[in-house]
Amino acid sequence: MSKNLTRWAFKVFFLSISLSIIFSLFSQSLLPSLSPFFSMFIIVFFIFISVIFDMIAVAFTTISKEKLEKFKNEKGYLMACKLCEHADKVSSFGGDVVGDICGILSGAGGVSLVVNMNIQEANLNLLVTCVVSSLIAGITIFCKAIMKSYAIKNCHKIALKTGGYLETSIIHKFKEKLKKNKIKNEDEDKL
Repeated sequence: MSKNLTRWAFKVFFLSISLSIIFSLFSQSLLPSLSPFFSMFIIVFFIFISVIFDMIAVAFTTISKEKLEKFKNEKGYLMACKLCEHADKVSSFGGDVVGDICGILSGAGGVSLVVNMNIQEANLNLLVTCVVSSLIAGITIFCKAIMKSYAIKNCHKIALKTGGYLETSIIHKFKEKLKKNKIKNEDEDKL
């Protein structure tokens, strides 16, 4: 393996562990106290996030830079090209890191939902837990299957939309401002 690939794998490893710890603490402290309505909202929210990031991951592994050339004048083109150059990382982050963590959190939301139902009978509790977890898995897989097909057919639209969102994001603007200030400072130092 190349050094860059190994370095990226370690970054993703530590990022996944860090995010998992944060979200596990969140789910263990907050989810048990939520009402069934909010537990269902959490489940739907994390399924939605998982599906969206999976769709982005598939789009960037499908599209090529050559396909993007047709859309040079569109908003998000430059960022989409940068992401396309790192399609393996985009795919890993979107599909694996975010997707898996959202899967864990939607499962935790399911557990919270069942716990808050206060089912006293053990057999019924087991049955409801199995049904809820199966529904969460089934809905997630169903939505991802539909979105994968959509992502493959519309990879250029998804790439440009993602690039556009990232270009207008606060983080990107902040990085660009820092970069401009650094260049300005270097130019002043030369004078």
